[in-house]
Amino acid sequence: MKAFIVDLSRCNGCYCCQIACKDEHVANDWTPYAKPQPDTGQFWIKVRETVRGTVPKVKISYEPGMCLHCDNPECLNVCKSEAIYRREDGLVVIDPLKCTGCKLCADYCLHDAIYFNEDLNLAQKCTGCAHLLDDGWDVPRCVDNCPTGAMKFGEEADFQEQIAKAEYKSDSCKGRVYYLNRPKKFVAGTVYDPVEKEVVIGATCTLKDKYSDRSFSVETDNFGDFWFREVPEGEFFCSLTIEKGGARKTIEPFDASSDVNLGDIPMRLL
Repeated sequence: MKAFIVDLSRCNGCYCCQIACKDEHVANDWTPYAKPQPDTGQFWIKVRETVRGTVPKVKISYEPGMCLHCDNPECLNVCKSEAIYRREDGLVVIDPLKCTGCKLCADYCLHDAIYFNEDLNLAQKCTGCAHLLDDGWDVPRCVDNCPTGAMKFGEEADFQEQIAKAEYKSDSCKGRVYYLNRPKKFVAGTVYDPVEKEVVIGATCTLKDKYSDRSFSVETDNFGDFWFREVPEGEFFCSLTIEKGGARKTIEPFDASSDVNLGDIPMRLL
């Protein structure tokens, strides 16, 4: 069985995978694998950019998204024309010669990975470049074109070490695409002494969950900045305590269910 490994810590938003997909499929007829992809409106692999936090504590993350080639595809289950099939290597393909354009597959896809071509009256999506694999290629064009090694493709059995650390995009539908190093939430800020008008370096910052005993500690760096980079997912109400040289400041509980920039925090050193 084939599998994609996508390491999000390596993806720098170059869009080379997205461009390669367009180059391979726009104006090219790969029947019976796929009819030509429109030059606009469809992205069989699409890099999604997310801006997190607020200036100046901002992180940008990128995530290439495509058909997950699900183990139990809803699109296949609802297709009345039997146009959708799952290959022995695990890739899910829509046969353009059998598709009747009923749009059920697009309606039932849990990941918005299926597009509808109005001109050709058929559903279309990522094929995993099955036509290239059957022609002797080792990897699809998106993987071949990735300059940072963020995307890998091969036998699932060869990726067991990575898969053990990976996440599915959705627990509702497991498939052939595994994501590594998905960005975690952060809490950040800057500590400064308002009298000395200097940043506070080496202050211990402790983030504590209001409803449990979980706590995390970091120190401010040479710019007075602190970053808690892996805040737990879900609802997380916490307080922040900053300490240095006997001085102490506490910020009352706040909502950290999304990325938080606490801004400039004044603390007078003793």
